[in-house]
Amino acid sequence: MARMRTALRRLVVLLVCAGTLAHPASAAAQVRVIISGGFTAAYRELLPQFEKSAGVTVTTSSGGSVGNGPNTIGGQLRRGVQADVIILAREGLQDLIAEHRTIAGTDADLARSIIGMVVLAGAPKPDISTVEKLKAVLLAAKSVAVSSSTSGVYLTTTLFPKLGIAAEMAGKTSMGGAAMVGRGEAEVGLQQVSEVLPIAGTQFVGTIPAEVQYVTTYAAAVVSGSTQVEMAKRLIEFLSSPEAAAAIKRSGMEPLPRR
Repeated sequence: MARMRTALRRLVVLLVCAGTLAHPASAAAQVRVIISGGFTAAYRELLPQFEKSAGVTVTTSSGGSVGNGPNTIGGQLRRGVQADVIILAREGLQDLIAEHRTIAGTDADLARSIIGMVVLAGAPKPDISTVEKLKAVLLAAKSVAVSSSTSGVYLTTTLFPKLGIAAEMAGKTSMGGAAMVGRGEAEVGLQQVSEVLPIAGTQFVGTIPAEVQYVTTYAAAVVSGSTQVEMAKRLIEFLSSPEAAAAIKRSGMEPLPRR
């Protein structure tokens, strides 16, 4: 009987080892990330390098940086969606830090992004080099698409009123994002440069004038309750490292050194 128990124990060990060898990914660490649109292009380029070097699998979902909707990053965390790392505009992150939804001291700024304009590919390229010219282009446009997140909130609640065109813009501005331009659903799109550059079917006009520009800082933090704290910290360190700077620049953002 003792020999039979020993043989069974050996068989169980062999089966466990065989299963681990047959499915190595299941034994590897897995990190869950929720990211907003502004940093996504650089992140997608950099992620394979991190996964390979760290030997980790990263699953990624998305959400808006600000707002009270259930699908914003804050809204998802508040309704119990599990994550290890969040990447979003600093404004939204500060709210989540105040709510103690991140681990203290793990937040890091990654990049800065500014607002740019796109129009349909092949359409005349408008001149937005001055504030008055930008205002004229916006008034002349039949439809304008902006983000429902940080930059769109700034444009609709601050810039348009500042230019004195809030009433004129109200009826023709959609918060469905600049991708609407690529689909032929809007004439002009305004959003973070890093978000508009990849949009198929559009051409980049340029950034809005510095006098009325809005700078968004994208940052990351480890989520409270994470089961992969050390690996989550490694991912943030990688995204804020000199090795990540080139990809961040290519995406239309300014990389920020880790403090």
